[in-house]
Amino acid sequence: MKDILNVVLMTLSGVIIILTLLQSGKSDGLSAAFTGSGDLNLFAVQKERGPEKVISRLTLFCGILFFAIVIALQIV
Repeated sequence: MKDILNVVLMTLSGVIIILTLLQSGKSDGLSAAFTGSGDLNLFAVQKERGPEKVISRLTLFCGILFFAIVIALQIV
């Protein structure tokens, strides 16, 4: 049982990495946050549409599943 959960955890880690890399950037970058250039508003409402929304939801679901498996491994 523990071996199966470990394999699922490693596979899920790879999926989360790929999904994170597929997401588009939401700001001008880290340098804009320090220099003040650009319109960086952390509380602005940005609606995701189409594939961006699907990738974002999949990433969220995989992240929750990841933490659930980690907790399950600690119990088993």
